[in-house]
Order: sequence, then structure tokens, then C-alpha cells
Amino acid sequence: MNSILKLGLNLFVICAVAAGLLAGTNQITAPLIEQRNEQANNEARQSVLPGAQEFKILDSSEYKNDSDVEVVEVYEGTNGSDVAGYTIKVLPKGYGGEIELMVGIAVDGTISGINIGNMSETPGLGAKSKEESFYGQYAGKPATELSVVKSGTAGETEIQAISGATITSNAVTNGVNTAVEVYDSINK
Repeated sequence: MNSILKLGLNLFVICAVAAGLLAGTNQITAPLIEQRNEQANNEARQSVLPGAQEFKILDSSEYKNDSDVEVVEVYEGTNGSDVAGYTIKVLPKGYGGEIELMVGIAVDGTISGINIGNMSETPGLGAKSKEESFYGQYAGKPATELSVVKSGTAGETEIQAISGATITSNAVTNGVNTAVEVYDSINK
């Protein structure tokens, strides 16, 4: 009985030390991780709205969203005192879960670009959405509702789906459509 108690006490001490070390490591690295995430978000904003020099976050009361796609943040991009456009970060649901999507919409009402961040789509299929051949289709499209086509040539308001990854293609397009809805609500 005494050896079982010693063994239990030893395991408790080992677990307590390990938990303390993990907690300490988390305390030390959390600010650095947050800083790197913010830097990645700033780079994504700049890549989808290159005409903007500065970005100011908008309060959620300044826009509306009736979609089932979650809107994480909306930034107004400015160039001096002029508004260059907006960046809208949304989380549409794809085949493998949420897709982190940053959409840039210029003040002239065109999509200036999209950036696909973290996602867990199928490698070789849905993960192809991170390739320029897919996400590049959105740049220059009008900020209106877009649709996905599986075959043929995509029209002005259409996006060519990734072969074998229609769910992902639709998810990204739904995210862009949600961003367009937010943009419309800001500019009314």
C-alpha cells in the first residue's frame, strides 16, 4: 500500500512540474504569437488592398451581415485622407472546416484580391484554393454576388471551380459574397 502511495505522489509531482512548465512557456510565447498573427493579418490586408497605406478597424455596428458565414473583422483602408477600400475577414465553412479568408474590396466596387489563410481542406483538392490559378480569379471582379461554374468559361460574375473540390470552391465564393454584403451595408 505504501509503494502505491509513493508511486501516486511521484506521478502527481511529475504532472504538476510538467503543467507548470507548459503554463510558463505559454506565458512567455503568447505575446510573440499574438504579434506574429497581427503581422500576418497586416500583410494579408496589404496584399488584398494594395492601394491602402493605413488600416482602421470598424466597429461591428457600422456594418451588417445576414449570412451564416462569420465575419471576424472589417478594416477601412485609407491612403492619406482618402478611403481606398475595405478588407473583410470571414470564416466560410469548407469541406474540411473553416477557411480563413481575407477579402479586399476597393472603393470603386471591385474585388481587389483575396487571401486564404488557415484551413484544413483536402491536400491536392481543396487545398488548391491557395494556388493563384484559383484565388486570382476573384481580383477585378465586380463586388456583386458571384457564383461557381463547374465547366465552361467563367463569365464576369462567375468563378471556375477547382476540379474535385466544388465544396471548397463554393465555400470561398460564399465567403467573398458575404464580404460583398458587408461592403454594400457600409456604402449605403
